[in-house]
Order: sequence, then structure tokens, then C-alpha cells
Amino acid sequence: MHMHDIPFGITDWSAIEKSEHKGQSGVAFWRTCMFGDVRVRMVEYSAGYLADHWCSKGHILLCLDGELHTELDDGRSFVLKPGMSYQVADHAEAHRSSTAVGARLFIVD
Repeated sequence: MHMHDIPFGITDWSAIEKSEHKGQSGVAFWRTCMFGDVRVRMVEYSAGYLADHWCSKGHILLCLDGELHTELDDGRSFVLKPGMSYQVADHAEAHRSSTAVGARLFIVD
């Protein structure tokens, strides 16, 4: 990620329209802003959400609320609770998210 030509700005996430993304089960609601090539999202996963794909895109992800389970394609798994984050590079380790209780995340990629 290379951040350039982004002037100082403030984002009111409540004013950004939600888009719905269905998982294998449950649903994710994304509020997305683009700053040059940088995508920044506030994402809400419903209780029972399971991603419908393995993701190989890099992210920096911060768990704000709830609990996020992340499974890597090598079998390892991790649990993020509020205040915890993870980071992974593009094409480094494929990952898939799920949550039993729901989660709210802040993601930069």
C-alpha cells in the first residue's frame, strides 16, 4: 500500500451508504471510502457470518466490536476481540472470516 495525494479529511462513517455482501451464511455490510488506491471500510458482520471465499488480498484489520474468527488456509486460526488487529500482505496467506456473535471491523487495504 502506498498512500499519496490524500489531503487531510474527516469521514463520518454513519453518512456513508451501506452495501450488502452475502456470505456462505450471514451477511456483511460495508461502508467503503476510496482514497486514491487505498480502500478503507467499516464492516459489520451479522451473527453467524461465514465468508463465501478464501481471501488473498492484504489488509490491516482492527476489531472494534464483537468477535472475529480468522482461519488461514494452512489450518491455523485466530480470534480477534475488540482492540485487537491483524495485518497480512497481498498473496501472503489466504484467510477466511467468520463470527458466531457478529463483529464490527475497520479495514484498510
